[in-house]
Amino acid sequence: MSSTIDSILVENRIFPPFPNLVEGAAISGMDAYRALCDEAERSPGEFWGRLARENLNWSKPFTQVLDESQAPFYRWFGDGELNVSANCLDKHLETPTANKPAIIFESDDGKVTTITYKQLHARVCQLANGLKSLGHKAGERALIYMPMSIEAVVAMQACARLGIIHSVVFGGFSSKSLHERAVDVGATLIITADEQVRGGRTIPLKSAVDEALAMGGCEAVAHVVVYKRTGGKVQWHPERDLWLDDLCNGQPEVCAAVSLNAEHPLFILYTSGSTGKPKGVQHAAGGFLLWALLTMKWTFDAKDSDVFWCTADVGWVTGHTYIAYGPLAAGLTQVMFEGVPTYPNVGRFWEMIQRHKVTVFYTAPTAIRSLTKAAETAPEYHPRKYDLSSLRIIGSVGEPINPEAWMWYYTNVGGERCPVLDTWWQTETGAHMLTPLPGATPLKPGSCTFPLPGIDAAVVDEAGGPVENSKGGFLVIRRPWPGMIRTIWGDPERFKKSYFPPELKGVYLAGDGAQRDADGYFWIMGRIDDVLNVSGHRLGTMEVESALVSHELVAEAAVVGRPDGTTGEAVVAFVVLKRALPEGSEADDIAKQLRDWVAKEIGPIAKPKDIRFGENLPKTRSGKIMRRLLRVVAQGETVTQDVSTLENPAILGQLSQAH
Repeated sequence: MSSTIDSILVENRIFPPFPNLVEGAAISGMDAYRALCDEAERSPGEFWGRLARENLNWSKPFTQVLDESQAPFYRWFGDGELNVSANCLDKHLETPTANKPAIIFESDDGKVTTITYKQLHARVCQLANGLKSLGHKAGERALIYMPMSIEAVVAMQACARLGIIHSVVFGGFSSKSLHERAVDVGATLIITADEQVRGGRTIPLKSAVDEALAMGGCEAVAHVVVYKRTGGKVQWHPERDLWLDDLCNGQPEVCAAVSLNAEHPLFILYTSGSTGKPKGVQHAAGGFLLWALLTMKWTFDAKDSDVFWCTADVGWVTGHTYIAYGPLAAGLTQVMFEGVPTYPNVGRFWEMIQRHKVTVFYTAPTAIRSLTKAAETAPEYHPRKYDLSSLRIIGSVGEPINPEAWMWYYTNVGGERCPVLDTWWQTETGAHMLTPLPGATPLKPGSCTFPLPGIDAAVVDEAGGPVENSKGGFLVIRRPWPGMIRTIWGDPERFKKSYFPPELKGVYLAGDGAQRDADGYFWIMGRIDDVLNVSGHRLGTMEVESALVSHELVAEAAVVGRPDGTTGEAVVAFVVLKRALPEGSEADDIAKQLRDWVAKEIGPIAKPKDIRFGENLPKTRSGKIMRRLLRVVAQGETVTQDVSTLENPAILGQLSQAH
């Protein structure tokens, strides 16, 4: 494990919760928050057991809350049975929610399709019956390689209904990535589409499936079910391929949900695998669903009247927890979007919030920062030009949000009347872990504030010892929680080594560097691997990025390290300005301004040695910055890694020029 971080950004701005959100909140006020935390600390078994009984419908009630006998392979509610799909859909059928919109889907071209809970239940049952007719059953694994669509949610829910373990592969991944996952998980079924549409362009999916299956090792795949999204031309293998419509047409609209053990795997989701083989993160049905639903209620203060919009893709865990399962279990109406935030113009998000009267909006810091730049260069699409008065809560997910990006979001999107919920969690944690609560937590820009009730988070040193406030260390979770990863599919030893290293004595290692400030607020300082060591001084990439973004010229920044003969490691900054790309002496002048600014904000040791300007940063289609590629560019090497997930691969060439 790498070194920890020496310093922290000082943040004195505090925003108390808005009184209208405190009243009637699921957790109302800090006293209520502390009472729940105390209950969880005093009697964790009774705490989690009570919440599981109150929030989930069990076909067979559990008698044991937590089995720690095989730690760290924890089992939750292990003698109970339930079905996740029934908890998302069937429970609403005899209530007014049955005829309420479940999903308002907006396609890339702006066409809107609305489906009610009753209609969604019927569609899920038809697909489940179709899959049963093909012989697929509980315990099998299905790959889902789909565009953002109602059909993607139907596919996930149909698998959950039958106990088929799904593994969703992001539609931007290559055929090689698809092949690796199909082989590792032993898939017997693939559900895909002919093509997907993004930003006015069609991108093939079925052909990538064909290529993956042709690589060998996937002989267990008996069927490929294809959703006709565009009608684009595809190769057809009649012994294996079926159209989704043909499979579902004529099937009964009722399908009994299979009663499954709470520890039955709901899904396996592969991490990106920037180094080595991708890790298949395995989540269990009961614990995952409970944590997804609780965080919908606690973090987003879910109300029956809400229109919830999470902009993530279902190919990532955020799209699992906060599109496919959490909002449906909570009975909310949600918006689902196929396209990109910049098409047909950079006001797309704001126009959709205005049109659909979104009340809770959840997006990534990368989207916020890029739209900050767009608001400067195309002021006609500034969020202030739209009616965003329906919003009551705005959230951030994916990576830490810089304080100045937080302030822009708070001021221009939230209108200084919506709390910004900076949520920290991971694929492995299942749902939120550290996050403000809209009716309780005083906010600090850039801080994810405090752990949720029942989450025992701490910052420790390399030996697992406590670290005092304002000193950096490793973020750990000291007690198990229901939504946690159960294992890495097929590799229990890697699971133990990655998340429960022996030197930390049985606690969960998150892999992020963190600090707590003098008030006890948590600050995430980037991945442990992203800590830079410059002349013996330890710097978090997050704090250098935050300093850069606080400069009036900067819209977005990413910082990495490269080897340096003098200082050991040098800071390399990749910067997107709020104006046109500078050249020549102008670029040198701006680079000097930014170096001096970082020196003033943090100290001379943090001054970037190289500054590269670009029109954008290399991002996946879900908006994540690919820092591993930036490290290669920073070292002056040629990128040889798979860049098929990048939205903008050409940007790597532009960023290779140093100033």
